Amino acid sequence: MGWTDERVELLKKRWGDGLSASQIAAELGGVTRNAVIGKVHRLGLSGRAKSATSSVSRMRAKPAGQPRRPAPTAAPRQPSFATRGNAALAVSHAPAPRPTPAPRIVPIEVVETALVCERVTIMELRENMCRWPLGDPSQPEFRFCGGRSTPGAAYCPHHSQVAYQPANDRRNRRISAPAH
Repeated sequence: MGWTDERVELLKKRWGDGLSASQIAAELGGVTRNAVIGKVHRLGLSGRAKSATSSVSRMRAKPAGQPRRPAPTAAPRQPSFATRGNAALAVSHAPAPRPTPAPRIVPIEVVETALVCERVTIMELRENMCRWPLGDPSQPEFRFCGGRSTPGAAYCPHHSQVAYQPANDRRNRRISAPAH
């Protein structure tokens, strides 16, 4: 069914009365909840009246005569969002996570070997030449190592040792690093 003027007016009235999109779709017949929501957005209908029963039923009733306990103020709370169920967008406050110290980054120890860097430009770079970048690419002095690399490898033996490190070695180096 299409959106006739009468159906649009009924939609506006029921939306203003606070009915849900599902309820309006059921009353109109021939349209889905999503069609109602889409039409509401296209019509620019914003807020709507809340029924008194819906807002009262959501509030927790406290027995009269009992004082309210003040909320604890020990730690600031960060909002966390549920991702499932009917409270998917409801904000619940969880305690702020404790800051954890950043892991210490240990610099890689480069063993100086008989490193021969030819310092070549990209135009001079040929097959079996090391492609290790030297310097800042935005500067005119930028060059590549150009040292001899084994066939099929991108870097010379020295730069390959720096570039290709087993994950376990990196992990062990981080764990065994002394704390500050």
